Amino acid sequence: MLELHQITRSFSGRKVLDEVSFTVPRGALTGFVGANGAGKTTTMRIIMGLLNAHSGHLTLDGAALNAATRPNFGYMPEERGLYPKQPVIDQLIYLGQLHGLLRGTARTRAMELLARFGLADRSKDKLESLSLGNQQRVQVAAALLHEPDVLVLDEPFSGLDPLAVDAMSSILRDYAARGVPVLFSSHQLDLLDTLVDHLVIIQEGRVLADAPADQLRAAHSSVHRLSLGADAGWLRTEPGVQVIDLSGANALVSFATVADSQRVLAHALSRGTVTEFAVQRPALADIYREIIA
Repeated sequence: MLELHQITRSFSGRKVLDEVSFTVPRGALTGFVGANGAGKTTTMRIIMGLLNAHSGHLTLDGAALNAATRPNFGYMPEERGLYPKQPVIDQLIYLGQLHGLLRGTARTRAMELLARFGLADRSKDKLESLSLGNQQRVQVAAALLHEPDVLVLDEPFSGLDPLAVDAMSSILRDYAARGVPVLFSSHQLDLLDTLVDHLVIIQEGRVLADAPADQLRAAHSSVHRLSLGADAGWLRTEPGVQVIDLSGANALVSFATVADSQRVLAHALSRGTVTEFAVQRPALADIYREIIA
């Protein structure tokens, strides 16, 4: 796995990363989320060696990162770094050759990736003639061209339409399934639940959470759904119960303790039918908002 160990970085005397430590496991998609200015892009640039950390270190499978390992990383910056007036296929071949690919191999891989993004018929067009979303797809193809050992993507879903999001998600899943550590940032919190296996939350240069998504959900699963055979209004007067929402026989509630939940369930059964009593699976977006609050 990729690991960051107490990384710090300052600009003009202002600390923007404060002992940042987290892991990017193999076989998982790791979402890296936080507000603008939280330190995501700076962290990614340090991973790629574009910035130096002022203290701390980084390892891949226990070995320190160095000039020999980073060329095998795939990186997509938030600001596009391609050539607007050059044909798409020409610059992808060029970038592939910079990574040591033979020209024919670079062309084959470039066309395969463009086909997955629905851009095979635009391969000879200049980049500037494409929509911003399609330019984003080409930028991602450039990051994947050399079949990297590690993927670091800064806002890869920005500007993509739903079909492109699906294609991107499928590709990232493929790389994770191969055992490639995949770290990506995104402001599109709705993507977290459908895509993320591991979540890192950063705020003001400090890591607030670094855990598997299921572990975070389990730790924040305090809301229950109740569906009864009669009006559920009596829940409002039950001790140890916070009613979040109530409509007729249906309610969303939070219990102070497990004992309270079991007592209320027994009381509900004594009053009549209980058709549902279940933990509501919390959305990762909601967990993120709760953690940074």
